[in-house]
Amino acid sequence: MTIKDLAAKTGYAVGTVSRALNGHPHVSEKARQTILEAAQESGFQLNTNAKQLKQHHSNTILVIVKGIGNELFGEMVESIQHLVAQTPYQLAVDYLDEDLNEVTRAVQLCREKKPLGILFLGGNNRNFSQAFSSVEIPCVLVTNNARALGLKNLSSVSTDDVEAAREAIDTLVEMGHRKIAIIGGDRAVSDTSRLRYEGCMESFARHGIAFDTEKDYQGVRYSCLDGYQAVRSLLGAGRRFTAIFATADVMAIGAIRALWEAGLRVPEDVSVMGVDGLPLGDFLVPQLATVRQNVPELARRSVEILLDAIENDSPACHEQIPFTIARRESVRPISTQGVT
Repeated sequence: MTIKDLAAKTGYAVGTVSRALNGHPHVSEKARQTILEAAQESGFQLNTNAKQLKQHHSNTILVIVKGIGNELFGEMVESIQHLVAQTPYQLAVDYLDEDLNEVTRAVQLCREKKPLGILFLGGNNRNFSQAFSSVEIPCVLVTNNARALGLKNLSSVSTDDVEAAREAIDTLVEMGHRKIAIIGGDRAVSDTSRLRYEGCMESFARHGIAFDTEKDYQGVRYSCLDGYQAVRSLLGAGRRFTAIFATADVMAIGAIRALWEAGLRVPEDVSVMGVDGLPLGDFLVPQLATVRQNVPELARRSVEILLDAIENDSPACHEQIPFTIARRESVRPISTQGVT
């Protein structure tokens, strides 16, 4: 039996059960008594490896955020903070630039802070395959799928980036668009950018649409400013398109501003679709069409998996969380007649 099983049996949250079993003061007497009685009836024992781990480590869960300007991660950190606040653990958040090596940073922080576990928000799987052996504590890579790495202490919770991008392009093609520009990230340093690019190319191939990567793909950073500059670059080069797919909402927001400055209306002249489902997109004029990731669920499962590994020495696991396509005001169907 695990702490999660005990939580299900008693009806209390995993964090409450953990606090009661570890003698934490912030638990009601009623809850403590119920949980301890259920544990005794079930023959439950705390994992000794986990208790030894706590003796040699701080009481901290570390979050390493790769990408300072990525609003999605900001929203996710808020969800994680709320979840960890319900446990006996403390949370520390470390931000680094999207071009830096998150695993090298983790090795350094493990020496300095001695965390119990790490949540990585974003990352490059190549970095984990090269240097992760120095990290011995439980970790979860969030938004990237780490299954293929086969690392015993690295779990992952992600969205299917290939399928998400493929469905986004499919949506635009179904609406009549054939000339589509893409604002994405640097595929050499970002697995997310590379996978979303692959999804786009699969959709184009399936629909028999030629795509010029050199001219119609802008590999930039995940920010409004870079999305804005990417569209200015496309327009300055004389590129013509009826739709833009930005692989992050922040890029799409910058793109809409650049189109407006150029005298182009969204969606009358150019449709725009992003990825993430940021709350800000709900309040844009027009509302941003997007591939909506389930941020609360990504955060919830990531924290649950990490706590399970810390407290019960559970093996690594890998989950993908479903996404949805939100067709909103920034996209519109067009006639393919006369489009050249």
